[in-house]
Amino acid sequence: MQKGVDFVAVTVSYVCHDGKGNYLMNKRGKNCRDEHGNWDFGGGGLELDESVEECLQKEIKEEFGVAPIQYSFLGYHDVFRNFNGVDTHWLALEFLVLVDRNKVVNGEPHKFDEIGWFRLDNLPSPLHSAVPTILEKFKDKLK
Repeated sequence: MQKGVDFVAVTVSYVCHDGKGNYLMNKRGKNCRDEHGNWDFGGGGLELDESVEECLQKEIKEEFGVAPIQYSFLGYHDVFRNFNGVDTHWLALEFLVLVDRNKVVNGEPHKFDEIGWFRLDNLPSPLHSAVPTILEKFKDKLK
């Protein structure tokens, strides 16, 4: 069975920032599940044996090599997509996460072609298909 295809999958997603208006993004490489070459904030699938907060901390450590300084729950959103003729449905639990910019590294260079810091008014392109929804739904909390 395949996550997001045979059943609704849950992802713990996050928008990392440095507290100064800069947001951390990764450029998805060929070893990512999908949307290769697109810029994304980050996240990972929730596993059966872990809590949402355990998943959040684990994924940030794996992807960016840091532990969250603080975080808050932004809310959830459905991610409906169709790739190569296959419909998918993910439920994203979205967090806003403060990290130490000086400690961030590309923790998964086999998956991410690069990482970078961007202001919301100057994001890279192309963006992952979920990013516009995140920006619109949580715009009041991402200032």
